[in-house]
Amino acid sequence: MAGKMRYFGRIVYAALAIVLISTPAFAQEGGGGLDLIDLFRTMGAVAWGVAIVLFIMSFWSVGVAIERIYTYSQARKQSKLYAPQVAKYLKDGRLKEAIALSGSKDYRYSHLAKVVLAGLQEYQFQQDSGGANLNREDVLDTVRRSIQRATALTASDLKKGVSTLATIGSTAPFVGLLGTVVGVINAFTGIASTGSGGIGAVSAGIAEALVETALGLFVAIPAVWFYNFLTARLEYFNVEMDNSSSELVDYFIKKTA
Repeated sequence: MAGKMRYFGRIVYAALAIVLISTPAFAQEGGGGLDLIDLFRTMGAVAWGVAIVLFIMSFWSVGVAIERIYTYSQARKQSKLYAPQVAKYLKDGRLKEAIALSGSKDYRYSHLAKVVLAGLQEYQFQQDSGGANLNREDVLDTVRRSIQRATALTASDLKKGVSTLATIGSTAPFVGLLGTVVGVINAFTGIASTGSGGIGAVSAGIAEALVETALGLFVAIPAVWFYNFLTARLEYFNVEMDNSSSELVDYFIKKTA
């Protein structure tokens, strides 16, 4: 999966590089042109540093988004297959088969399987270790706590990397703004060194500033989109886990009645 992510990222930024190189930028006095490849060559160290940071942030956000989308897709697909099968086993009272199914590698991405497995294993452990002699409510409380722990751990695992997208989406425009400020400073430095306020003296600095702003927005906008999409999926998974937990506890209540 990591190899696929790197390959996809290379394709995206190779296409971006082609567009940047082939796109004309600001016109200079005397009819000359300043394209973006020339602009990048003339950028200062600070501007280059800002651009590199933005590209790293973009690679990171795209990589996280692809990995999470793949994981969520597998979780949803496997949970759809898992739910009816485990329900059938539980309805027939085949607890050990339900545990074996929940721990199967075929459902390693399923969030429902992880939560249900924790509850089933705890209940089975209580039965095998003499839990039948315990108070019914004590057994059910133990199972509930086990399910709650599994739900919290699974939710935390599903959230991995998603907060990074929020951070990138909120900070990338400010990183680009830093490059913009540096570009404007270079533009005024050009005016001071030439003693002229013509477009030729400031065009490189202005172009550098605008490119940094565009890069910041280019990084931030997809990151925010990905974050909102993945957050919505997380909320859906949390509802599914809560419902499954409640149904499993109800099953144990009926079974111990």
